[in-house]
Amino acid sequence: MKRAAASSVRVRYVTDAVTDSTVVAQATWHSLAWLVFANMIGVWIAILLLYPGAGNWIAPLSYGRWMPAHLDLQLYGWISLPLVGWALRVYRADRGRIAPWSKTALVLWSLALTLGTVSWLSGHTTGKLFLDWTGYVRVFFPATILYLWGILVIALARDWREARTSRLALAAKLGGLMVLLIVPFLIYVACNPNIYPPVNPATGGPTGASQLESVLVTVLILFLVPYGVTKRTEEPTLWLKICWIVFAMEAVLCISLGRYDASNSNPAQYMGLATVLVWAPLLPKYYRAFEWRPAARIWLQATYVWWAMLLVTGWILFLPGVLNRFKFTDGLVGHSLMAMAGFVTTLLVLLLVMLLGEDGDVFHSKWAFWAWQLGTFGYVVIMFYAGWIEGAHPTFTMVPGPLRNAIYWLRLILGMAMTAGSINWLYWHTQRMRKRAAEANAANGHDVAARIAEVVS
Repeated sequence: MKRAAASSVRVRYVTDAVTDSTVVAQATWHSLAWLVFANMIGVWIAILLLYPGAGNWIAPLSYGRWMPAHLDLQLYGWISLPLVGWALRVYRADRGRIAPWSKTALVLWSLALTLGTVSWLSGHTTGKLFLDWTGYVRVFFPATILYLWGILVIALARDWREARTSRLALAAKLGGLMVLLIVPFLIYVACNPNIYPPVNPATGGPTGASQLESVLVTVLILFLVPYGVTKRTEEPTLWLKICWIVFAMEAVLCISLGRYDASNSNPAQYMGLATVLVWAPLLPKYYRAFEWRPAARIWLQATYVWWAMLLVTGWILFLPGVLNRFKFTDGLVGHSLMAMAGFVTTLLVLLLVMLLGEDGDVFHSKWAFWAWQLGTFGYVVIMFYAGWIEGAHPTFTMVPGPLRNAIYWLRLILGMAMTAGSINWLYWHTQRMRKRAAEANAANGHDVAARIAEVVS
């Protein structure tokens, strides 16, 4: 009995130590599927901007109903799900008997997005950007996040019980769980229309301190991304220490700048924000301390480029005179696209390439890479140009004209190119998943045949 019990423990230990690669593969598939769908909605929105009458074909699904679906699916679908896959890998929830429950979390997440899409297209929104969860989906989506949180807790408890994680890693993961636990409750409360209005007349807009704070949160996330997907090189840790010291200094500066009654015309605000420019060269130095797969290098270099562009243009757009002209124009739409479609999307593909391991080469297509990168860059340029004109002539984008229509036609073409690139990624990843499933079935069939032959003999 004791030998049988000991054998059972050993089998369970070995089983829990084996990574189920299909967890990250399915997280990637869900991510790309929502990216493609959200991009298709974006293309349709671009058509409506050129031909508003096209909305009559599928009325009452108007521009105002498609827009929240487009934005929310990009955030909660494409941007969030790769991070969910990363969390499942970091907390080792893609191993052993917990792996099937992790796959269930992915299905529930996509189900929540599906129900949310139906709700948004039915006209049920709060009017708040990225906080359009209403009715039953306002409960279902936070509950899905809580389910994911519970899986991560169980996975961490298993590793702690079996002494598979260091004290430092345990403390960091506990901190992550505490932050994640707050998220579903914040989403539920913030989606209450009575908390604050969609347009808040009490705010004076961004300050240098608030912008610096946003950048520092992003930098902290960038610091954490390599952990769980790669390992450290043997190079000295000098640059890692320098980066953390600079981060601490800027955090102190952020607190000292003040947040209220602070105009962007105040030199302390825009000069304080200028300190973020140091992260353009520091991020490559920090990431050089980690090992990256050959297939990830092109995405890594593109991440550096978008990061530098985002920092520089973000600071320029905040300067007195410039911000006043670009506020509430397509120029800020272009900068948002630079952040989301340029920097964040490139970073997420980099993350997925590392998580998928050998299967990360599904993002190898050069034409798809350049279709996305150049499409995004061109989109940003024409939106900056349109925003600059719009700042002097507010009716520029409202009244159809040759230049305005040419810009919107180019916007549509570039959006179609980006969508084609995302379809390419989804297609090749789907093909790879089918191949891996066939190989697994063949291997299982071989094992069963071997066991039968052993019993017969």
